[in-house]
Amino acid sequence: MNWSWVMSLHEINKEALEIELEKSLTFWEDLSSNDKTRIIDNTYPVKYKKGESIHGGDSDCIGILLIQTGGLRTYILSEDGREVTLYRLTPGDVCVLSSSCVLSNITFDVHIDADFDSELLIINSDVYSDLAANNLYIENFTNKEAVARFSDVMWAMQQILFMSFDKRLASFLLDEISRDGSLEIHMTHDQIAKYVGSAREVVSRMLKYFASEGIVTLQRGGITILDKARLRQIVGLI
Repeated sequence: MNWSWVMSLHEINKEALEIELEKSLTFWEDLSSNDKTRIIDNTYPVKYKKGESIHGGDSDCIGILLIQTGGLRTYILSEDGREVTLYRLTPGDVCVLSSSCVLSNITFDVHIDADFDSELLIINSDVYSDLAANNLYIENFTNKEAVARFSDVMWAMQQILFMSFDKRLASFLLDEISRDGSLEIHMTHDQIAKYVGSAREVVSRMLKYFASEGIVTLQRGGITILDKARLRQIVGLI
């Protein structure tokens, strides 16, 4: 296990852990007492630092991830090493694509990094898979989570293939200020390029155009949004 930090078993508050599991797993009330105990005994709180790799491909089956704080970024790598972000996960989300041994039909490599300093709960993949094989409620939950994420993937691919880059970038900027509640975005052009699935040079060129139009101001390591309405106009929201 290449985990940054894992609590020892005696430090885990089992009652608090069960409350968190019940909130995240819709099938919890459909489990027997023994099955609940198995999951509790095989769930571990873990911390990752921003930028740290959590899952590195289809051969890496670390388990089911329950995001408590922070956030994760899921992406694929092109042959030339370019990252294409598929979707991002926030507190309260569940990630099943980190457990390829549970979803045996997944045949592509998915990478997951910590978007921020993050705290997760990880359910052991072997235990989860064993329970899912004998419980339709768990199987349905897993399939629903996978379908929801593949819907996010299709949306990302649709943007990359069919949406002009000015719209993609404007949409990303709007999402970021909505997420953080601030008009300041603390990201480099290279980081933004990873999120929108483009090259840094393309991002820089479009941001300079936005700046020339009075939509944003650029500073080292960040962007300030000046005209939110213009971004919405570019995306076609108004």
